[in-house]
Formats: sequence, structure tokens, C-alpha cells
Amino acid sequence: MQATNIVILAAGNGSRMKSDLPKVLHQVAGQAMVDWVIDAVQPLKPNKILTVTGVGAERVQDHLAGKTDFVIQEKQLGTGHAVLQTKAALADSQGATLILSGDTPLFTTETLQALLNEHSRTKNAVTVLTAKADNPTGYGRIVRGDDGMVLKIVEEKDASVTERRIEEINTGVYIFDNQLLFQALSQVGNDNVQQEYYLPDTLDILRGMGKQIGAYQTLDFSESMGVNDRVALAQANQIMRNRINQMHMKNGVELVAPDQTFIDAGVVIGKDTLIEGNVTLKGQTVIGRDNVLTAGTRIEDSTIGDGNVITSSHLEEAVVKDRTTIGPYAHLRPAAEIMDEAHLGNFVEVKKATIGQGSKVGHLSYVGNAKLGADVNVGAGTIFVNYDGVNKFDTTVGDRVFIGSNTKIIAPVTLADESITAAGSTITDDVATHAMGIARTRQTNKADFWDRMPHKKG
Repeated sequence: MQATNIVILAAGNGSRMKSDLPKVLHQVAGQAMVDWVIDAVQPLKPNKILTVTGVGAERVQDHLAGKTDFVIQEKQLGTGHAVLQTKAALADSQGATLILSGDTPLFTTETLQALLNEHSRTKNAVTVLTAKADNPTGYGRIVRGDDGMVLKIVEEKDASVTERRIEEINTGVYIFDNQLLFQALSQVGNDNVQQEYYLPDTLDILRGMGKQIGAYQTLDFSESMGVNDRVALAQANQIMRNRINQMHMKNGVELVAPDQTFIDAGVVIGKDTLIEGNVTLKGQTVIGRDNVLTAGTRIEDSTIGDGNVITSSHLEEAVVKDRTTIGPYAHLRPAAEIMDEAHLGNFVEVKKATIGQGSKVGHLSYVGNAKLGADVNVGAGTIFVNYDGVNKFDTTVGDRVFIGSNTKIIAPVTLADESITAAGSTITDDVATHAMGIARTRQTNKADFWDRMPHKKG
């Protein structure tokens, strides 16, 4: 196989996206579109990857730093003009150059490898990747001669009525003999409706030079989808998420409602985990085996062990060990760590805190900036008061501590092993082992107070 360079076109302004974000940085299934393109071409082991940037160049270059080299297209004058910007870097290179757009995130490595193989086998000057579309509106059409050879590619805006009826479309992916590419680009003109320099015009030029033009048709039209607006972005997301979901199901994950399950590309899930509908798993989340995630759960950049049941809860940058029960409606915020066999009930929030092995935070409680030992019982309505308006303070709770309902723990404070707080207390001082902290006023009853109530007055 001949050496291959990759050129990724990412200079367009994406005006139809109606966004300040460069088009190629819009996300599909948790990563930027251009990242999907990079992921698809890297296994081809290219000699060089060059990305042509323009609008939003700095943001695109910052995002892709270390993955590709860059050239800038100062004025967006068409795809031919964009590729010509790579001449200084590639003109002396031998072998082939594969060109594709940064807003086509659905191409697979397998399809691109098949295109490279076809190009190498046929020794074409250029091989175009095509697809058959039931509705080709918006795509350039592949015009073939009677012998089936590719005559030209015509953009829809420049196509005749007859040419617009053609169903074979240009996917925007080409592989050229590198030396012939730049010879042809030097002859491309801009005599068209847009007054742009079109890369497909090189085909006519190469044919005029007596060179062979070829095409390879992919069987999966969906791969060719270019994302030019939010409608197409949603469609690309659905296609990619279907791929991701199918991959997890084939690996032993049970998705009860795949069409309502949203899993990002970077998520890892162990077998025999059951995921109900309306679950979202984002970022670099890792989930172990034999878990149950019920409807409404959202987990982002978190690590989940084995055998947990997470019910309709929200986790972000949290760590959950094994055999825990969480929720419903628990919220684990960054740096929450839940140890084996712990339990968090409904409407419990945990932030920058460790809940020890076998400990229970039943419901309606907040635990922040705290370390709880093993087998702690936290009563309903308990608040770890960790912020004085300027600084955060820590609380330490030992093993087998019993915290009564509606306790307010004012940090910094330590509750030693096997200590107790009385329900309704406001704890401001340490509580020693086996001691009970009580901090509440003694109850006073007012006799005959009912008669003083406003509703009793005439």
C-alpha cells in the first residue's frame, strides 16, 4: 500500500448552523465532528494529517493540537482553493492524498480503507467515494459515461434538470495521486455560479491529461451525511448513538429502550448491566458489571463499580464502588465517593465527600466536604454546613456514628467513632466516642394558646 496523506477540510463558517462555535466543533455523541474524522483516519496510518482551517481557526487548532498539522485558508474560495493551501506541505510528497471534510463524522475506517484499497488496485489518478441516495437533494451528482466511467461531478446548483435526477452522489471524499492532484489544482478556474474553485473540477482536468478517473460506491449512504445545520446535526447524533448502542448490546449490555438511551462515545460499560430508557451517559464514564440504571439517570465523567442500583439520579465526576443503592433523585457532585454497600436515599446530595462502607444517608440530606466512616447512619434532613460565605471547611465522621434527623453539623468538627447526635441538634463542637451531642433549647409548652390564634377572633 502506497503512503497516504490526509487532508481534512475545516475552514467553512457553517452559517446555517447559526452558531458562534466553528461548525466542525459541534458535537456528535459526545465529541466534536472533526474528532470523529480524525478517529476514522488514524488507523489508516497516514504519512501526514493536515487540517485546513479558516473561520474560527484558533479554536479549531487549539482543539486538535497534537493530532494534526494545520494550514489556513484566509478566504473561503471553495474546496479546490482550500486543498491548494496544502501545496507547500504536500507538493513534494509521493503516493496518495485522501481528502475529506471535517463536518462528515459518520465515515468509518472500514469504508475509507476500502476506498484506499480500490484506488491502489486500479491505479487511478483519482478515486471518488460515492453513494446512492433516494433523495439526492443538496449533493453533487456523479455523471458517468455509457461505459460506466466517471465523467464529472456536478454541484447541484450548477446541474441541469437531467443531472439533478441522478441518484449517485458525491460524498466529498477523494483519494488522489498526490503529484497529479497539485498539477490539476493549478488549472482549476472559478467560472461557476459561486465563483469558487471546486475540487471536483480536477476530474475533468485529469481526464484531459489522459488520466484514469474512478469511483468506489459505499453501500451505507448514511456515512456520507454532511452536517450543515442543526437538523442534520440531530440526524447524525441519532445515527452515531444507534451505532454506539448496538456495540454495547453486542458486548452484553441490556438496553431496555435503545432509542431513548443516550451514550457518548467515550463511555465504557460492563456486561450484564441493565439500562432503562431515558438514561444519559456522558464523557469518560466507566460503568462496571451487573448494574441497574433506571429511567431518568444521568451520569457524567464518573466511575461506577459492580452490582449497583442507581435510580433516577444525577452523577457528575463521582466515584461509586460496589453493591450500593442510590436514589431516587440523588445528586452526586464532583469528588463524591461512595464506598461498598453504602446507601443514598431520595433527594440526597453529596459533594466532595466520602460515604464509608455500609453507611446510609437516608433522604433529604446534604453531605459536603466530609469524610464518613463505615456503618454510619445519617438521619433525614441532616445538613453538613461547610461554607461560611468565604471558605469551605471539612467534617470528619468516624465509624458507626448515629446522626439524628435534622442535625446541622457546623464544620470544622469531628464526630468520633460510635458517637451520637440528638435529632434537631446544631453541632458546633467535636463529639467524643460513645458520647451524644445535644444542641437544642428545652421545649416550652404555652397553655391555652389555641384561643389566641387569629382565626378564633370574631
